[in-house]
Amino acid sequence: MQQTSKQRRILVTMALPYANGPIHLGHILEAVQTDIWVRYQRLKGEDCVYVCADDTHGTAIMLRAENEGITPEALIARVQAEHERDYAGFNIGFSHYHSTHSPENRHYAETIYRAARANGHISQRTIRQLFDPEKELFLADRFIKGTCPKCKAPDQYGDNCENCNATYNAFDLIDPRSTLSGATPVEKESEHYFFRLPEFTDMLKAWTRSGTLQEQVANKLSEWLDGGLQEWDISRDAPYFGFEIPDAPGKYFYVWLDAPIGYMASFRALCDSTNYEFDDYWRPGNGTELYHFIGKDIVNFHTLFWPAVLTSAGYRTPNGVFVHGFVTINGQKMSKSRGTFINAEDYLKHLDAEYLRYYFAAKLSSAVDDLDLNLDDFVARVNADVVGKVVNIASRCAGFIVKGFDGMLAAECSEPALLAEFQAAKPELAQLFEAREYSKAMRLIMALADKANQYIADKAPWTIAKTDKQSPEVQAVCSTGLNMFRILMTYLKPVLPAMAAKVEAFLAIDPLRWDDVDTLLLNHRIGEFSPLISRVDPARVEAMMETVKTAQAATAGAVKADVPASDSPLAKEPVCEEIQFPDFAKVDLRIARIVNAEHVEGADKLLRLTLDLGLDAEGKQVTRNVFSGIKSAYKPEQLVGRLTVMVANLAPRKMKFGMSEGMVLAAGPGGKDIFLLQPDDGAQPGMRVI
Repeated sequence: MQQTSKQRRILVTMALPYANGPIHLGHILEAVQTDIWVRYQRLKGEDCVYVCADDTHGTAIMLRAENEGITPEALIARVQAEHERDYAGFNIGFSHYHSTHSPENRHYAETIYRAARANGHISQRTIRQLFDPEKELFLADRFIKGTCPKCKAPDQYGDNCENCNATYNAFDLIDPRSTLSGATPVEKESEHYFFRLPEFTDMLKAWTRSGTLQEQVANKLSEWLDGGLQEWDISRDAPYFGFEIPDAPGKYFYVWLDAPIGYMASFRALCDSTNYEFDDYWRPGNGTELYHFIGKDIVNFHTLFWPAVLTSAGYRTPNGVFVHGFVTINGQKMSKSRGTFINAEDYLKHLDAEYLRYYFAAKLSSAVDDLDLNLDDFVARVNADVVGKVVNIASRCAGFIVKGFDGMLAAECSEPALLAEFQAAKPELAQLFEAREYSKAMRLIMALADKANQYIADKAPWTIAKTDKQSPEVQAVCSTGLNMFRILMTYLKPVLPAMAAKVEAFLAIDPLRWDDVDTLLLNHRIGEFSPLISRVDPARVEAMMETVKTAQAATAGAVKADVPASDSPLAKEPVCEEIQFPDFAKVDLRIARIVNAEHVEGADKLLRLTLDLGLDAEGKQVTRNVFSGIKSAYKPEQLVGRLTVMVANLAPRKMKFGMSEGMVLAAGPGGKDIFLLQPDDGAQPGMRVI
């Protein structure tokens, strides 16, 4: 690409989505925020490169692939195709999209590690960890559960208690168990590799206060820096899906080491197919700019570890790390149990991507606050602003120009002062886009749109056209209106790229550029007007939410029950009190694998079952302990490894023998004739049953 002497050279990244689940609206918030900023830079004529990749390594990927009976490579290839499809559906304009499981990423991970080691920033020492003797792997805290050592609450993870909020070492758990196999972990020693992060404390104190970060973020980091940094464990033991550490057989780079290096790898792959120079963007002193867009949950990795690792290896640090909050739905966290966890694919089945791009822009600021997607407000705001204000300008003016003047706009501007006001907003809007104050930019644009609509209403060209369709005044008014519309669409192009492309075709103009605002479209023939975007239909929003609530069921490979015949047990057993469908719809039935079964001391009918429900959206293994009265029909060893169905959202119940966290479904008259529901072939833990 040719660059002008004044052209900025910018490299932009956003956080890499983990290859263990679908793209959801939280990912889309970040992608849209980043994409608007990138498109604004490109609209101004800057050389702005935007790269991303799938984050593909770690134990969670390895275990999910194992659960599905496929290789990790097959899993991440499938998921990456899904991710790229969903981002494309939201018009995210990547320069390149890559994978951390790539030769480029291996190369830079090894290069950075070797440089840090040569510079004395890598240490080695033996540590104790909990080890699963059945799965034969060391257990991260999220794969260990037990009784809290502080409040004695059962079924708590290995690092903190959700009941009393205590933090502790996994070794302190009472009766710990592996969530992967149900086995009791054993202590085992292993040598690990550490990055000497404390040696970068002074550098990080200066860097975090250099204007690189939002003040909220810098203040939070000051707490961590003043409290003292710890060395960072950058290694994991086999088995592990990732890159083996050079000269350390059986040791692998921790996923959070090679994940941000994926930014470099993706750009390297782009360089190999273009004339961009890698070192121009990743070595200090080349006049280029580097920016990361991330969520607030991964601040420590990007603002402490990452700049320190880059500095150790002789690479440049980012010019800015822009942190955003989470997406909530109608004021609540996205939740699968509440039916508010919206995946990108489910949104795109029902609604136009441009709706959400505009709504996010209308609510985004440079702060780290969460953004609420209020669905009623979403419908009202998009319809009022995009359709009712902006598109309305063109729809009110275009027909008169096409029918009365063969599509020709007036040769002279009749309202120079009004149009100059629209043009004069450019510097302020430039500052707002640059600073990521999109909501303020949208308010300013919509205020101008109000003025345009008021002007057209006051002039009422339709009234004049009733007596003279070719009146010069009609042409002047509608030409002024379409010029105001063109200016507004230039400002909105980073937010609504698909609609802008339709506008460019309708106006028969070259792709809009930021400086096009400075000139007017006069004595120019436009094309036929066709609808640019439809109104948001509330029924489509409702349909999307219904899809969201049943999305798990749609892919479940579900257990199917026949309608009972008149001689079935249902005809012989009394039916309980009738319930309504909404009551039934609350029941969440899930496939579960029995990973452990044992007798309950003192209980005649109960077995204690440990159930595997698969992985959640964050890659954590979900297990539940359930007491089930099936002892008369099964020996514990007969159940291990078997699939069953459980009521997954039943509130935990305190029983004499402990806490039961659900209910296993079974049928039969009792005694030895108790039958667990065995799912069809192909079912996997966590699938929903319909």
